[in-house]
Amino acid sequence: MQWCLRAAGGLLIALGTLAGAGELSREQVMAALAQSTGGGAVFDGKDLSDLDLSTLDLRRASFRGANLFGAKLVSADLRGVDLAGANLNGAWLMGTDFTGAQLRGASLLSVVILGGAVRKMPTFKDANLRGTRIIADLPGADLSGADLGQARIGVNIRNQGMGQMRTDLTGANLSGVNLEGADLNRSLLSFANLRNSNLRGANLFRAKLAGADLSGADVAGADFSEADLAGTLLRDAKGIEAAKGLEHADSIDKGVR
Repeated sequence: MQWCLRAAGGLLIALGTLAGAGELSREQVMAALAQSTGGGAVFDGKDLSDLDLSTLDLRRASFRGANLFGAKLVSADLRGVDLAGANLNGAWLMGTDFTGAQLRGASLLSVVILGGAVRKMPTFKDANLRGTRIIADLPGADLSGADLGQARIGVNIRNQGMGQMRTDLTGANLSGVNLEGADLNRSLLSFANLRNSNLRGANLFRAKLAGADLSGADVAGADFSEADLAGTLLRDAKGIEAAKGLEHADSIDKGVR
C-alpha cells in the first residue's frame, strides 16, 4: 500500500510501500521532517509504536492521537509539540523535553525512565497535561507551571494489577502547577515542591506528602483523608479551612503551618 504524509500547507510526501498501515521507520520520519514546511510534518493518528526516535528534533511535528507505545524518545526534543490524546504507554522518556507540549488526554502508563546511558528525567515544564492518565516513576522531575487539571495520576483501585503501581513524584518540582480536580490518591509526593500550586478539589487520599512544600497552595476542597502530612509545609496555604479529611490525615499534628 502506498502511504503519503500530509505536511503543513497540504504538501503530500510519499513514503513508499509499507508492510502494514501506519508503520513507519525512523528514516521515513526523518525524511518527512526534512521535507515538511510551515507548521511541520503531521503524524496524527499514526502507529509509531516501538519506533526509535531518540535524539530527534520533533518540534515541527504533530502527533495528535498517535500510537507511540514503547517508542524510544530518549533525549528527543518535543518542546511545544501537539501530542493530545497520544498513547505514550511504555515509551522510553529518559531526557525527553516536553516543555510547553500539548499532552491533553494523553496516556503515560509505565513509561521507562531508567536504564541506558541517559539518566536525566523527562521535563514537562509548562506542558498541558490536562486529563492525562499517568502512572509513572518521575522522582525529581520538572513539571513546574504544568496544567494537570483533572489528570488521573492516582491508583486505579478497581484494577488490582494496576493497583500495585503508584506514581512517584518524590522531590518533583510541581511549583505553580494546576492540579484542580486531579486524582492523586496514594501517589508518592514526599518532599515535592508544590508551592503556589492549585490543588482545589484534588483527591489526595493516602498520598505521601511527608516533607512536601505546599506553601501558598490553594487547597480548598482538596481531600487529605489518610494522607501522610508529617513535616508538610502548609504556610499561607489558601482555603485550608475548606479542605477535606484533615482530621483523618496521618501526622497532621506534625505538619508545619
